[in-house]
Amino acid sequence: MSAATFRVARNPEEDSKLPYLLQLPVEGGLVLKARDTWPRSSRVYCHPYADRWPGEGAVIEETPVASCRRRGAAIDLVLDRPRLARSQFVFTEIRGRPAIFWQTQKTARAANPGARVPRRRALTEGFTIAIDTRERYPFRFAGRDVSTERVALPAGDYGVRSEAGELAVVERKTIENLASSLSDGTLAFQMQRLSEVPLAAIVVEGRYASVVGAKHAPGGWLADILARLQVRYPEVQVVFADSRRFAEEWTYRFLASALADAAAPLERLELLQVDNIGDR
Repeated sequence: MSAATFRVARNPEEDSKLPYLLQLPVEGGLVLKARDTWPRSSRVYCHPYADRWPGEGAVIEETPVASCRRRGAAIDLVLDRPRLARSQFVFTEIRGRPAIFWQTQKTARAANPGARVPRRRALTEGFTIAIDTRERYPFRFAGRDVSTERVALPAGDYGVRSEAGELAVVERKTIENLASSLSDGTLAFQMQRLSEVPLAAIVVEGRYASVVGAKHAPGGWLADILARLQVRYPEVQVVFADSRRFAEEWTYRFLASALADAAAPLERLELLQVDNIGDR
C-alpha cells in the first residue's frame, strides 16, 4: 500500500456485522473492520482485523491521504479531497472492553446533544513530581495527592518520569524572568532543551499583555521574539496563567495528564451510545 493512501474494501468474513475493512497508512498499515465506509450521520464502530488484507478485487475505494497521525488515544485522518476529508478514530473502552469509534466533528456533536457537560474525571494521583535543584521558590502543590523530590532535571523546573525516562517537564517563568530571558537570548536555548523531552511547556505567572507592553523595551519587541521562538519550537507550549496560583494549578494538571495518558491512553467516552456495538 502507498504510504499516503486510505483504502476501503469489502470484508471477506461473510458472517460479520462489520461489512467493510479500512486500511490506514499508520503503524505499518493498520487494518480495521467497520460498520460503514464513512461516519456520515453517526459514529462508526470499528474493530481490529486480525486476518490478511484481501486482494485488490475487494477494494471499493482508494483515496490519497494528506495526513494520518496517532495522537495518544486517537488517530487523526485527513484525506486529500474537498469533501468528507477530516475524521478521527478514538480508541476507548466500553464496559471494560476495548472499542474503536470513527467520528467526524459533525457526528461527535450529534452524539452529545445539547453539549452536555461530562462528569468530572479524576486525574492521576499519588505520583511524584521532580523539582529541579536550581528552582529557588518551588510550587508546593498543597492539597494535592502528590509528593515532590529535588533532582537535577535536564530541562525545566518540574517534571515527571516514565520507565523510558523523562516524560513531561514544565519551565516556570515570572513575567520579569521571561522578559530578561527573551532579551538576553537564553530562552532560545531553554526551549531547545525543552523540545528534547516528549512533552514540554513553559508556564508564565502573568498575562501576555505584560509582554506586549513591557517597560524598557521597544513596543512589541519581546512579543516578536517570543512569537519567533514559538514558531521555531512548536512542540513547546507557552501558557500565560495569569498568576502564580494558576501557574501551579496548570503545572499539576499538565504533569498529571501526561502520566495518565502514558499509563492508560484509552479514554472512557461515557456519553457514547453503544447499545449496538455488534460484531467483535
